[in-house]
Amino acid sequence: MATLRVAAKPAMAPMKAAQISKPGGDFEVVERGIPEPGPGQVRIKVQACGVCHSDVLTKEGLWPGIQYPRVPGHEVAGVIDEVGAGVSAWKKGQRVGVGWHGGQDGTCRECRRGDFRNCRNLKICGISYDGGYQQYMVAPVEALVPIPESLKDTEAAPLLCAGITTYNALRHSGALPGDLVAVVGIGGLGHLGIQFANKFGYKVAAIGRGPENASLAKKLGANVYIDSQATKAAEALQKLGGAQVVLATAPSSKLMSELIDGMGPNGKLIVIGATFDPIEVTPIQLISASRSIQGWAAGTPADSEDTLLFAELTGVRPMIETYPLEKADEAYTRMLSGKAQFRVVLTM
Repeated sequence: MATLRVAAKPAMAPMKAAQISKPGGDFEVVERGIPEPGPGQVRIKVQACGVCHSDVLTKEGLWPGIQYPRVPGHEVAGVIDEVGAGVSAWKKGQRVGVGWHGGQDGTCRECRRGDFRNCRNLKICGISYDGGYQQYMVAPVEALVPIPESLKDTEAAPLLCAGITTYNALRHSGALPGDLVAVVGIGGLGHLGIQFANKFGYKVAAIGRGPENASLAKKLGANVYIDSQATKAAEALQKLGGAQVVLATAPSSKLMSELIDGMGPNGKLIVIGATFDPIEVTPIQLISASRSIQGWAAGTPADSEDTLLFAELTGVRPMIETYPLEKADEAYTRMLSGKAQFRVVLTM
């Protein structure tokens, strides 16, 4: 009787990944086996991954419960390479991205009310599981975002964090076309915030440090440039009628505090620049003109999809510097320096 032989699945060549082995450790570019997707997951062949300041949470172990070694990266653009069991809505060869929102539990109070962005057991790509600083990664289907064909991978990647954060915060801010909106900072977040604010039809006041940013701010779509080193920015905003929204992208609690007096009636300070220093505000500052302060995180994959489609439609694009995966440490250092113009992106 003939023996039935089942052909063994060929072993896949190892891939490269830039991992952190312990909190505060250096980046290590290592070879790993290519992961297999489980049920409800896909494997992504990563084409590009943005280097975000929030990656410091993984690098330095500032987020509780991270299991090491861990591969950072939550601005991922690539192509589905393999699908796991039960996956039908996503196909091999489809261009997809993964942002900060890496999945939700679907069972907590917030999820049951459709508020997936505030899931109490939120999964974060590059923190809860290995992110995009590698050639292949696995992600749950609820984290996936389709990427429009006209967007390059290196353009789409930063839009999945810096892009969605500024776009989503502005579109939920309550500001109407023609309202004065101040964008604080002309960096990785701010240069996108100015573009989105312009395309939304706001009167855009860009606030930066030093006169050298004026021409770039105007090029990005600002109507007015305010040099916070040369003038009191809050007074300048009041001369323009008072800001309906101040989008604080620069991580300076001191400047945020100063700009509260630059808001008009019902004005809102939206905080997206992450810092650990306190914002100083008196109750009377908030009460006197019905002002408010709100923090804003990125958004769901559906919000990311809206961001990409809006960027495709209106021509909003990130300004980027690219580095190969092998130079992840150099790319991360460049990002931390604050000298990058403006988003750093790893390419595979």
